[in-house]
Amino acid sequence: MTRPPATPGTFSEPAKKSLGQNFLHERGVVDRIVQAVNPKPGERLVEIGPGQGAMTFPLLARHGALTAIEFDRDLLDPLTVQAAPHGALTLIHANVLDVDFTALADGGPIRLVGNLPYNLSSPILFHALDHAAAITDMHFMLQKEVVERMASGPGSKVYGRLSVMLQAYCEVTMLFVVGPGAFRPA
Repeated sequence: MTRPPATPGTFSEPAKKSLGQNFLHERGVVDRIVQAVNPKPGERLVEIGPGQGAMTFPLLARHGALTAIEFDRDLLDPLTVQAAPHGALTLIHANVLDVDFTALADGGPIRLVGNLPYNLSSPILFHALDHAAAITDMHFMLQKEVVERMASGPGSKVYGRLSVMLQAYCEVTMLFVVGPGAFRPA
C-alpha cells in the first residue's frame, strides 16, 4: 500500500525511528517551555531539531525570528510554509554536530533550545560545550534519565562524565517532567 502524495507544506511523514524522532504536540508543555525560555527582543534563538514546529511556531510568534537546524529534509518545506505567518524562520539543513555555533553566533551570543533525541543528546551537549563562549544558555527537552545524570552530584550512582563536563560550564536545572503522552509517538 502506498501513501497518497503529500500536500506541499504539510507534515505528512510519520516520525522516523532511525532519527530518534518523537514530536512534541502537547500545547500546555510547549507553553511552559516558551515561558521558561522567555525570549527577549534582540536575542538570537537557535533551535536544534524543530521537527514539526511545536516549539518553533510559538517561539516565532513571541520573538519574531528564529534560526533552526533540521537534519530531516522531509520537514524543511512544511516548516518553511507553516512558519511564515509566525515570523522569520531561517532554516539550516544540517547535522547539528557539523554546525559551528561560534560562526553562527557571528560575534554575538546565541540561545539554544530544542527537543533532543536520546541517541544524540550527549554528543549534542558536548558539541555545544565546545562553543560555550558563544552560547548564553540552553533549554533542552531531554529524557528524564539524561537530565538526572546531567544534574547529579558527586556520590550519586548516576554521577559521571556527563555530570562533570556540563556542570563545569553550566548550571544544570531540571524544570519539569513531561509525560510520554505529550509526544507522537509516545
